[in-house]
Amino acid sequence: MTFDVKEHWENIYQTKNSNEVSWYQEKPKTSLNLISETNLDKDAKIIDIGGGDSTLVDNLFVKGYRNISILDISSNALKRAKKRLGKKAKFVKWIVSDLRKFEAKDRYDLWHDRAVLHFLKTKKDIKKYMEIVELFLKPNGYLIVSTFSDNGPKKCSGLDTRQYSEKSMKKLFGDFEHIKSFEEKHLTPWGTTQIFVYHMFRKGGKK
Repeated sequence: MTFDVKEHWENIYQTKNSNEVSWYQEKPKTSLNLISETNLDKDAKIIDIGGGDSTLVDNLFVKGYRNISILDISSNALKRAKKRLGKKAKFVKWIVSDLRKFEAKDRYDLWHDRAVLHFLKTKKDIKKYMEIVELFLKPNGYLIVSTFSDNGPKKCSGLDTRQYSEKSMKKLFGDFEHIKSFEEKHLTPWGTTQIFVYHMFRKGGKK
């Protein structure tokens, strides 16, 4: 039987509450700090990849950002986020899509991905991720990607994951300007620790 990745994530978001998944953050402080460091205009186009029902969008609204798109493979996840946001939901562009099949007319000033890339295991899928970033991120746009570090979990939500370091990520995004990378301990809702590594890049202006 062929594994259906969409069905997998739809089931996760249908059967577990927001604070019952390992990646839950009451407030994504690190992502917010990195986004603030870019000094982008408040009307800059921001896309949150695999945003699910993360509260990142709520906090971006509080900070005054107003051009936000959220992509997730799970419609259940986005329904949750819409319900939480209430009337504000109409100001978000919601995209239900497998990232590998993502198509849009928009181009973005900032690409944020907290935990999608490390689920892509094959060279083909990773290459596709790179191509999509290259296509949809504007010249001089910022790329913020968080993955499991070399010391991070090898499985998450029943799926195998890939681990990254500053060195391996710099190699992957060799055409981008590397701004910073750093590890961070994430405490899951049930008290275990996962080691993430955050990476911040800027796309060259010539592309």
